[in-house]
Amino acid sequence: MEWPRSSSPAYSRWPGVAALWSLLSVSACTTVDLSVRDEPRAPSPVTAAPAPSAPAAAVASAPAVDAATAGKKPGGYYLDDGPADKMPEGLLDTPDAEPRIEPYAKGPSKPYTVFEQTYVPITDSRPFVQRGKGSWYGKKFHGQRTASGEIYDMFKMTAAHPTLPIPSYARVTNLRNGKQVMVRVNDRGPFHPERIIDLSYTAALKLGYVQSGSTELEVERLLPEEISRLQAEKRGRESVSKSPSPGAEDPIARLAGGGVPPVAAESTGIFLQFGAYAQANNAQAMRERLLSGWPSELPPPTVVQTGGLYRLHSGPFASREQASAAAQQLRAVSQISTAIVQR
Repeated sequence: MEWPRSSSPAYSRWPGVAALWSLLSVSACTTVDLSVRDEPRAPSPVTAAPAPSAPAAAVASAPAVDAATAGKKPGGYYLDDGPADKMPEGLLDTPDAEPRIEPYAKGPSKPYTVFEQTYVPITDSRPFVQRGKGSWYGKKFHGQRTASGEIYDMFKMTAAHPTLPIPSYARVTNLRNGKQVMVRVNDRGPFHPERIIDLSYTAALKLGYVQSGSTELEVERLLPEEISRLQAEKRGRESVSKSPSPGAEDPIARLAGGGVPPVAAESTGIFLQFGAYAQANNAQAMRERLLSGWPSELPPPTVVQTGGLYRLHSGPFASREQASAAAQQLRAVSQISTAIVQR
């Protein structure tokens, strides 16, 4: 595969190395000549190892693609990849990956080298939070094997990452619009200094950056204890839905804030948004973390239920300028990044 265009996912595969798959068990994103070193340099616990720069002559710009025709105009994002020629309906309603505790695959857990850069996959339960530019990959790799040995399906909620365990689960937030998804990491890549993760087409679509090809993301690994908690909460919700008792407390309202229901979805105005969560208690947990260093002069963050998600908002503000000033203050005081939204 040629190097991608500037707005595309950033990974590379060179012709003639597909036969290495059976030996190395690497992914559609990573079927390059990988070698294992005995004592590679370990990456930071919270950031993936950087990759070398692409040859300058191999990188070219790509024409923009209109979002409304993204499913009908293939090849507009990078050299010979892009959306499928025929897109299934209802992709935006695709459920997030359902986190489970799974054993790590042996092959993808070994250190490996791409373009003279060694990557050491995580094999323990360390926390991992990373911010940077994320991209997506589509029809060129659809149907090919991933690093896990599974077949890549661009319409499922999956991702490729250089060092996160395979398989593992991550919560990915688009820092530009606050949208959030959960994905299953089952592939390796991207290997580019300006990319931290490659999402499946559908995951990128739900995060709202299919048209642009890449955006600023936050990647947070779901640790085993959180996965166990999410599974327990799901079982609890299913139990309540099967046998509701008259006058019983709404479990979602209870999770959203100790018995306090979320703010009404019809609230309007200009807000700062810190994330959108599928689980109310995750939004509430983030709210409590934000409050620990929150400036007293700013509207405190509140959980808002809308569109089937629990969004963390601060506001409303009188104008976008006022909201922007508040966002700059938060970055300066607490290193908190946020997006400005209008409802």
